[in-house]
Amino acid sequence: MNSTIFTNGSVYVTGVGSRPASVGVVDGVIAAIGPREEVRDRVGHADEVDLAGGLLSPGFIDAHLHPMMGGTERGQCDLNHATSRDEVLRIIAEFAAALPKDAWVVGGGWQQDLFPNGLPTRQELDAAAEGRPAVLRSAERHSAWASSAALREAGINSTTPDPSDGRIEREADGFPSGALHEGAIILVQSIAPEPDLHAMHRGLLVAQDHCFSHGITGWQDALLRIHDNGVDALDVYLHALARGDLIAKVRGALWWDRNRGTDQVAELIDRRDRAREWAPRFRADSIKIMLDGTCANFTALLTQPYHDSHGHPTDNQGMRLVPFEQLGSAARQLDAAGFQMHFHALGDQAVRDALDAISPLPRPAERRHHLAHLQVVQPKDADRFAALGAIANLQPLWAQNDAYMQDLTIPFLDPDLRGLQYPFGTLEKAGARFAAGSDWPVSDINPVAGMHVAVNRQAAGAPGTERFLPEEALSLTSIWDAYTAGSAYLNGQEDRVGRLSVGYDADFAIFDVDPFAQSPEQIGEARVTSTWVDGREVFSRHV
Repeated sequence: MNSTIFTNGSVYVTGVGSRPASVGVVDGVIAAIGPREEVRDRVGHADEVDLAGGLLSPGFIDAHLHPMMGGTERGQCDLNHATSRDEVLRIIAEFAAALPKDAWVVGGGWQQDLFPNGLPTRQELDAAAEGRPAVLRSAERHSAWASSAALREAGINSTTPDPSDGRIEREADGFPSGALHEGAIILVQSIAPEPDLHAMHRGLLVAQDHCFSHGITGWQDALLRIHDNGVDALDVYLHALARGDLIAKVRGALWWDRNRGTDQVAELIDRRDRAREWAPRFRADSIKIMLDGTCANFTALLTQPYHDSHGHPTDNQGMRLVPFEQLGSAARQLDAAGFQMHFHALGDQAVRDALDAISPLPRPAERRHHLAHLQVVQPKDADRFAALGAIANLQPLWAQNDAYMQDLTIPFLDPDLRGLQYPFGTLEKAGARFAAGSDWPVSDINPVAGMHVAVNRQAAGAPGTERFLPEEALSLTSIWDAYTAGSAYLNGQEDRVGRLSVGYDADFAIFDVDPFAQSPEQIGEARVTSTWVDGREVFSRHV
């Protein structure tokens, strides 16, 4: 029997906050919680872990994560940490210089706010990549940057029409400028080299380690698609499971191909069934449906038109990536087949479409359909979440006054929509159930960074920044619950993870301090020192 006692600190109590206590674990399961001596009496002889005044929390569960993308990209041209246009171009040039002359430069992570109007050009990429074909996804992955050679190999020129679900940015003469949005990305991405199964497996393990370093012990993978080279991301998980490499607890969201109809449901059922033997550690019974894009590239679906740079309304209200008639039919069949639906719904019309699609469905407790991102939500739609049993899947790090918001979003939104962004407080008052995640590698994976913004409506380390719609702030307990018990509920794992309770798996995140004992402005300073899954330490920060 393997026993451990965690003592000399605080523990997180779901719905309450922190309180002093010790926790006893036997064979990977929580056996006792309470005063140290009582826990010792229950557990018997055990190793002890000194919390040193810190906090023992349930392990975080990221409700919207792209681990294979994030992990694999670290071995490609990784621009995620570049903070200036010059740095982006330098990284590309250094990466390209190590490649054969005709090799593709692939990767991504460039921030749109580093370029005028959020749009880099093919000419500057041509120079950095020394004429090589190159395609690099933006940090939010709804845009891509292509070189002239890549456009040429894809056959894209001034006569190429925009796809129905995307847009090609153009120069004055109509020739593509190098920036591609939404479905237009596929025109180039489909001919670029993609990582094979083994590279994706390595990427998954890199991502798992990265998650553990931030106290994340489980997640919902929001993009299990079949790649253009034939590799099914589901197979990567099955490969990792067969090798014993997947330690985290995962629910996978299979990709809904918006260019097909409900004929794909049978295939999705087959793919889901291939994963059944690995439950409950891994399931693939959620479906990711992309309803719209993002505000910064004017593809988030809104009830009011975008404005131009002079503040005048345009005729663009964004992109409805799934026609509503198709969405309703898909929702009925997927729900009947027992799938959970995971909607990308960023604009207020996309939010309304998702809620309308699930509105006529029965509401069995196990489905737990959810809407991710929720940048713009109308108050009358916020009121519908609780009644429909729809979960609000928050990415709270985005609810801040950064350059992306101030330069690329607010000036182009209708004034009536600007104050409806990331309305966490409104949703909470309306009784919505929360889960939370990061959307990594789109943004920082660190749950503490996201929680700091949810509470303060400004980023950690940015005290001079004006708080963004502070009336929509959440308490630390509310957002901590969202990252733990809320996401466990979303993943259908609420009976075994997401809270500290006797009989639950010993999945823990241990912090150097107790954030509940500090001021809200200090939340972002807390650091994970140790992460445990099933009573086994999987990460330790050596101080």
